[in-house]
Amino acid sequence: MSTLAIATAKEVFDLLHDDLRAIEREFGGDTVSSVAAITEISEYLREGGGKRIRPSLLLLSAKAQGYTGGGMIRLGAVVEMVHTATLVHDDIIDAADTRRGRPSANTTWGNAKCVLAGDWLYMQAFRVALEERSFRILDLLIGLTQQMVEGELLQMEKLGRCISEDEYNALIYRKTACLFEVSMRLGSVLAATGVDVQSNGHLHSDSASTPITSMEERMGEYGRSLGMAFQIVDDVLDLTASEEVLGKPVASDLREGKATLAVIHALENGTDAERAAIQTVLTDQDFHRVTHAEILAILGRHRSVDYAMNIAFQYADAARNALSVLPESDYKRALLWVPDFVVARDK
Repeated sequence: MSTLAIATAKEVFDLLHDDLRAIEREFGGDTVSSVAAITEISEYLREGGGKRIRPSLLLLSAKAQGYTGGGMIRLGAVVEMVHTATLVHDDIIDAADTRRGRPSANTTWGNAKCVLAGDWLYMQAFRVALEERSFRILDLLIGLTQQMVEGELLQMEKLGRCISEDEYNALIYRKTACLFEVSMRLGSVLAATGVDVQSNGHLHSDSASTPITSMEERMGEYGRSLGMAFQIVDDVLDLTASEEVLGKPVASDLREGKATLAVIHALENGTDAERAAIQTVLTDQDFHRVTHAEILAILGRHRSVDYAMNIAFQYADAARNALSVLPESDYKRALLWVPDFVVARDK
């Protein structure tokens, strides 16, 4: 594959196949508890699949910087455990009935057990991360967990309200992009532990030497920008895709009183009547007085979905630009491809 550009999801999967399988095994082993409910809930969530984007990013970040050790398998499982814990808590907070086309865990085991299982997953993620004996790794994971909790609380405070684009950006950074950022940074931290002592703290590429701290910053910027693009597209799909494709009810965000980027754009550019219609849905948290089709018509008149997607494309470009410090490799080419996948996906 080294003579070809990375162009498909299959090529990226083939590149990471063995490592992703190892992460799945690690995840499965790490989530076995003496309490049956924890093991059952964790296994159910793991079997739910998902794109495994976050551990894939960690693998690509580490490998693109020359890392080959086992830490990336452990930390790949860690970021997936953290992500899974957030999904459990999100479904409880949102009173969700489905997740990826299946009943959400809380509909089977109940909210109380799922809250505790989510807490256990967070703590287990930290326990596994401790095996790396790195304060920097723990610092990143602690900051990540705090940011995500803050994001949930901020979102709850703003339900039913029109928020600004800046407030929206702060929310989606905490809820989504920070985990993408930390996944990339963790790859850099692992790679930095294997730097040749003769390099005086620099990673070497064909073109130039880049300080380790700068490399971590650039990888973090890639992850942040990619995560912002990912969540904006996710929010657009929530408004425009079908329930069959999404695997959950459409327009869930509006039903929960959440104003996402396309909606914010329409609120800022619409007529008084259009703003009132959108606010009615946000306040009512249903489509009884104003229909989903009417909201889509308002968004269409103001090209609000196009506006949101253009912002996502800008973030995708910023992610690609952050990779200029990396030496050429299949792993870099895969990272360059991922933003295209993120903005082109349909679910």
